Amino acid sequence: MTAYDDLPPYLLGFPGPLRDQLVAAVLSGAKTSTTGLLAEYEAEREPLPEPGSRSLLVDSDERGVAVVEVTAVEVLRLAEVTLEHALDEGEGYTSVAEWRTAHEEFWHSEPVRTVIGDLGFTVDDDTLVIAERFRVIERLA
Repeated sequence: MTAYDDLPPYLLGFPGPLRDQLVAAVLSGAKTSTTGLLAEYEAEREPLPEPGSRSLLVDSDERGVAVVEVTAVEVLRLAEVTLEHALDEGEGYTSVAEWRTAHEEFWHSEPVRTVIGDLGFTVDDDTLVIAERFRVIERLA
């Protein structure tokens, strides 16, 4: 048992290449924001993240790699996501349109639609998203 076993997991994407890419971006310092669908939180009956809360960032093998702390959370319409937020996702986006295209592809995927419980789910400008900012508190060996 470690001092971090009581922390909830911080999951980015689904296990596999995307999660590995996102975790690497966090560990490099490039990724300091992320965006989720309010519909996912509601479907999973998960509370929204709160500033100051800490979690254990896990990789595709479910190993804890870092402790992260939420620094800000906003519920926004998808159309309100800013360029700053898109850039801070650390995935190489150069515009909000590019960020949105990639996120829509993910959000319209079967795994996300399955989590939401609606295989026909689609997003539009009015879809509510959770724009979250975080920082790495500690990298784990």
